[in-house]
Amino acid sequence: MIGAAPVGSLDVDISKLRSARGLIRLCLTADPDNFPNCVDDRHAVTRSVPATQHGIRFAALPRGDYAVAVIHDENGNKKLDTFAGIPREGFGFSRNPVIRFGPPRFAAARFTLQSDAEEQQIRMRYIL
Repeated sequence: MIGAAPVGSLDVDISKLRSARGLIRLCLTADPDNFPNCVDDRHAVTRSVPATQHGIRFAALPRGDYAVAVIHDENGNKKLDTFAGIPREGFGFSRNPVIRFGPPRFAAARFTLQSDAEEQQIRMRYIL
């Protein structure tokens, strides 16, 4: 189509899962104000896949800047469990930024989808 916005696909590969229990929950957003939760972002793309599946493809995405947040929801309760504010389940972000106190900012996890196919490798982290 003439004038159609170019699109691409994104493959997200996840490594360092400590178990195959539960689900992997992914949130892909282009909105810095809704990262990492995607709660109020109507354009966010969220997916849940079994933890035995270590990758997922997002197809037909408009080109541009995005960030991905991932949690390993081992007990399947649809949230990241914490104890005294410290995550009890695994988490990860695109570009694998250094984690200090709290989640990284959008800018630290941001990548640009600028071709027909891109890939992000996300390493899961566990604190407890």
